[in-house]
Amino acid sequence: MTEVVFYIFAAAAVISAALCILQKSPIAAALWLVSTMFSLAAIYVLLNAQFIAAIQVLVYAGAVMVLFLFVIMLLNLGHAQSDIRGPSTVAATLVIVGLLAVELIALFTYTPRRLASELAQWPTFTDPATVSRGVVGAVAAPLFQVYLIPFEITSILLLVAMVGAVVLAKRKV
Repeated sequence: MTEVVFYIFAAAAVISAALCILQKSPIAAALWLVSTMFSLAAIYVLLNAQFIAAIQVLVYAGAVMVLFLFVIMLLNLGHAQSDIRGPSTVAATLVIVGLLAVELIALFTYTPRRLASELAQWPTFTDPATVSRGVVGAVAAPLFQVYLIPFEITSILLLVAMVGAVVLAKRKV
């Protein structure tokens, strides 16, 4: 039963991602991206990663997409003047079909036994200190110890992008 639900959410994620790329309206594309984020969160729940699923919904489908929609509306990109059709749409469709073919080939070449042997080699959280901290501690410790600088650089980059959008919008007003 879980496998069927996984395939349903995986198909929804791939289809909504394809529709996100193929939309000419930036607002419609952002909404299809939200649908993709929710499908990925559902897949995380199926993989017993509830914390990452909650972060996916709160951070990406919530905060980042609100920021995207804010910037789109601030720049008044809702009314596209030209429709990009022709070679770019054909190229995007070919890329999507090619990636889907690669995914299907990978799906049918990995047998369950081979996949189980590769998953057995992944590191597990069996350290008593990690187990006592729980899932949040296992995610937060590397984020704020090892990857603190890239985390802060990413937040500065988002701030600069938002300031840039405001400056671009001010020029048009």
